[in-house]
Amino acid sequence: MKKFLLTAVLVLAAATAQAADTCKSKAIDKNGKPLAGAALTSFLTKCTKDAEASCDASAKDKNGKALAGAAKTAYTKKCVSDTVGN
Repeated sequence: MKKFLLTAVLVLAAATAQAADTCKSKAIDKNGKPLAGAALTSFLTKCTKDAEASCDASAKDKNGKALAGAAKTAYTKKCVSDTVGN
């Protein structure tokens, strides 16, 4: 149990460090204006799906072994939240 908790804490710390740009900060049109309405919803939906795929692929512990179960779920949830900007 200690190993699981330590792994989860380390993974969440790494996820926090990698989140620089968020989907919400990137939600601008070609003229530099913020997206709104359906365009914003569509952009955030696509960005969230992309973030989930990326976070699932990067869900590894400190030894490079793939996470599973609750540790993977916690990592993915935190990573997606940080990436999307919630």
